[in-house]
Amino acid sequence: MAGTQSIRRAVALLEAFGDDRPAWGVSDLAEAVELNRTTVYRLLTALESVEYVARDPATDTYRLGSGLIALGARAQRANPARELARPELEALAATTGETATLELLSDGEMVIIDEIPGAHVTSGSQHIGSRWPAYATSTGKAILAHLPPDELGRVLSRPFLPLTTHTITDLAPLVACLADVRRAGYAVAAEELELGFMAVGAPLLDAAGRPIAAISLGGTRTRLTDERVPAVGRLVRAAAARISHQLGYRRNLSTDSTDYTDSISEESV
Repeated sequence: MAGTQSIRRAVALLEAFGDDRPAWGVSDLAEAVELNRTTVYRLLTALESVEYVARDPATDTYRLGSGLIALGARAQRANPARELARPELEALAATTGETATLELLSDGEMVIIDEIPGAHVTSGSQHIGSRWPAYATSTGKAILAHLPPDELGRVLSRPFLPLTTHTITDLAPLVACLADVRRAGYAVAAEELELGFMAVGAPLLDAAGRPIAAISLGGTRTRLTDERVPAVGRLVRAAAARISHQLGYRRNLSTDSTDYTDSISEESV
């Protein structure tokens, strides 16, 4: 379709901005996305005109602009899961003192779209927009455990990079973990994302029983102990069930008894 290439290139430019590289000069950005410098400058000029990027005249570099903040806020408000999950997140954070989050699966990563900080100073706040590998997070494992085999296979076909010494980096143990998650109704990430950080997550299911998001409680290992995790898991699971009910999900024993993860093997990925 006409214009598709320009759109894809503009998106590639925007996605090049990240926490590790919030500002780019034209030449460096052109090299990073493997485009001609003139093309990159033209696209940046167009993005600047709608405030999706902003140029710093002192350094002649570009950053993401306020237009994206406004657009992202509208996208958040348009997501029904966010509106329905907010009261449950607030209740979870108030009850436990830990940070509650709502996250979506995007290209093999979990993206935080809402967060209620806990009362504790070290409650594990990660900030809206943060992205983490799904296999190393409680929310990611909660969603992966409820994906159909073909979709799960695509996500698990990528390499698992160790983020800590506790990160699951082999397929077989992860598949076994997902089977446990599906049976328990909640997932635990025990220092797999960051040493000293624990999180418990559960999926949000739509009317068709598909996982569209997940919620979690996260905090320090000293507070979210092995003894406390089951109780926290039940709280998160119950909150997720209430949100799922509002999203139209009705438990079906014939389909819920199927453990998708049992049919995933190293050969199918």
